[in-house]
Amino acid sequence: LEGASGSAIGPGGALYVVEGAAGRVSRVDPQSGEVTTFASGLPPAIWPIGGATDIAFIGETAYVLVTMVGSDIDPEGGNVVGIYRVDGPNSFTVVADIGEYTIENPSESEVFVPTGLQYALEVYDGGFLVTDGHHNRLLRVTLDGEISVMMAFDNIVPTGLTMWGDTVFMAEAGPVPHHPEDGKIVTFGSAMSGVTEVASGAPLLVDVEYGRGGKLYALSQGDFPEDGEPGSPANENTGALVEANSDGTFSVIADGLNQPTSLEFIGNTAYVVTLSGEVWMIDGVN
Repeated sequence: LEGASGSAIGPGGALYVVEGAAGRVSRVDPQSGEVTTFASGLPPAIWPIGGATDIAFIGETAYVLVTMVGSDIDPEGGNVVGIYRVDGPNSFTVVADIGEYTIENPSESEVFVPTGLQYALEVYDGGFLVTDGHHNRLLRVTLDGEISVMMAFDNIVPTGLTMWGDTVFMAEAGPVPHHPEDGKIVTFGSAMSGVTEVASGAPLLVDVEYGRGGKLYALSQGDFPEDGEPGSPANENTGALVEANSDGTFSVIADGLNQPTSLEFIGNTAYVVTLSGEVWMIDGVN
């Protein structure tokens, strides 16, 4: 896969992976590994990161989060930064223009990309939650395209999201250079309920998911390069799948992963997508 990042379990129990470099969504058979194109023609990445970055389903309909493709990145072109509904194999409708909203409603974070760097898309209350790891906030987006700030944070770099009932769980990568103690899972029920730390201690967390046994897992992309610029990936083969313990620590389930970007579970098997375009199966996790 090309520039793989976010993923979701979709229709038929298949794994759907977005490929930012190719502007494509691929369907991956979780048993055979066969890859077929589900949709193509999304704005491709301009920088090493960006383009289609995550996917979520409401019923049978897929929605794709696209980032880092606006006029602030590409002055001569520029595409909509936001959520695209997949209407067909080569047809999309922009549901929400998050880039324009972000420019008109800037955060208090020190930023150099006015449209932001949105990372994760999660279904929430008939619409979506979206993390912006650059502007350090969590956005709420309706299917009518209304956008609001659900929560604003200090420089904690929010990344992956998952839900347990009405409760939100969010991964934090922490600020550059992404020290292990800054890699956290936090939880909250609403914007008014406050944030509670669940576990910490893994570098550059990029995703969080519940497994079949009700255990909470996170994906650490690994050790950040000493001279790494913001947005750079971790060092190769230093990533890990970790489990959150009741005492607020993490236990390593599998390590040596090569720049993982997203995590899904089907039964007791974890599926890990990597930046290099591979999908790995880790059996017997629960």
